[in-house]
Amino acid sequence: MSMKRDDVTDLILFRRVKFGVTWADVAEKVGRSKEWATAACLGQMQMTKAQAEAVGALLELPEDAVLLLQTVPYKGSLPTAVPTDPLIYRWYEVVNVYGTTIKELIHEEFGDGIMSAIDFSMDIQREVDPKGDRVKVVLSGKFLPYKSY
Repeated sequence: MSMKRDDVTDLILFRRVKFGVTWADVAEKVGRSKEWATAACLGQMQMTKAQAEAVGALLELPEDAVLLLQTVPYKGSLPTAVPTDPLIYRWYEVVNVYGTTIKELIHEEFGDGIMSAIDFSMDIQREVDPKGDRVKVVLSGKFLPYKSY
């Protein structure tokens, strides 16, 4: 039986819980941010051999899993066009409600173009607040102007 990339993700999720490993622990072993390391473990980024071997050792993954962590992934992890998971749906809702606002403000500041999801970073932090802790998400992507030709 051959292993598929989704099988690796499932195994990583299981072993992480089984061994009490945090995403920050994985990131430290991989030498990247917790956001990037998590995305890679969930099948959205390609790891180097050294990174894949570090995750393999940490989570006692089979050789085939370590090999698949090094392959170029098929990006996009949502099972449906409209997400059904409540947390992910709220992100969908944010884009539906504020997407045109984000677009207008980026175009006003930078001109006609896009924010890269390739030359990109993300930082997720907890902000302690007496009224209830807050989620702080910072997305930073290179601006890529459309070219005239």
